[in-house]
Amino acid sequence: MKRIWLLFAALCCAVGAFSQAKKPTLMVVPGDVWCNENGFVKHFDNMGENQVVPDYVKAFQNSGELKVAVTTIGSMMQQRGFPLKDMEQTVKSLANASAEDMATTSKNGEGLAESPLDLLKKRAKSDIILELYWKVNKIGMRKSLTFNLRALDAYTNKQVAALSGTTEPTISETTELMLQSAVEGGMDQLNSELMTYFTDMANKGREVALNIKVWNDSPKNLEDDLNGGTLADFIEEWVSNHTVNKSFSLLDATENMMNFEQVRIPLYLPGTEVALDTRRWAKDLSKELSAKGIANKLMMKGLGEATIVIGGK
Repeated sequence: MKRIWLLFAALCCAVGAFSQAKKPTLMVVPGDVWCNENGFVKHFDNMGENQVVPDYVKAFQNSGELKVAVTTIGSMMQQRGFPLKDMEQTVKSLANASAEDMATTSKNGEGLAESPLDLLKKRAKSDIILELYWKVNKIGMRKSLTFNLRALDAYTNKQVAALSGTTEPTISETTELMLQSAVEGGMDQLNSELMTYFTDMANKGREVALNIKVWNDSPKNLEDDLNGGTLADFIEEWVSNHTVNKSFSLLDATENMMNFEQVRIPLYLPGTEVALDTRRWAKDLSKELSAKGIANKLMMKGLGEATIVIGGK
């Protein structure tokens, strides 16, 4: 009997621990196709080529349906215990700071430095982006709703889960009710896939990318001596020592560049629940290089890609 009670207590503890497991933060955003179909886009001249990007500010200011759709999906995720970042408030914050226009085009006019979605990711710092597309189909007096909901890793843009389908034709249901009806059946499966992915990430580390470059006028390159080896050797060893299970891929390396992909960094600072993002991780490398007398500049693209340029600020 005592053994049975001990097993029962252990089971309860396990269930409690699972229920309290940290869940990924989410942000629901309209997909590029939806923005384009509804005219919520901006056009930029990128070296003579027309570049089209979503205009989220215009979308929220002019589409009540967008607010309903984002709120509906967000509410369903919150009911399942997922922390949610408010896209509309994030968009307002970006607009007030004029950050979107400043970062959309590079300083020398050579096109998009970061997309509006990259900017949203950086400001909200969510783990998962729920990219939503929907379209109301009219069939005489009746209507149906076609939808696609993709869960994307905010750091890598890799799809980690998805739902799609079309509702049965109806006469009276609103867009909100049709959307709820459409996604409700698969929401638990979506949640399960998200938690499986996030648990795997907690064990294996978050995937990011790191680029090392050298300014044209830099007095040093990656083949210069440092600590008995080359500067490239030092950087590779640092990456190896600061990744989960030394997991990374060095795709290419020359005297002027190194490209690391599938770099697995911890989700949190060691011994804390403070999130470790790509910038903070790469900044530690930047500081160590500076301490070795290697001038460098750290730059970010979105949440998941850091670039360190050797040779000056």
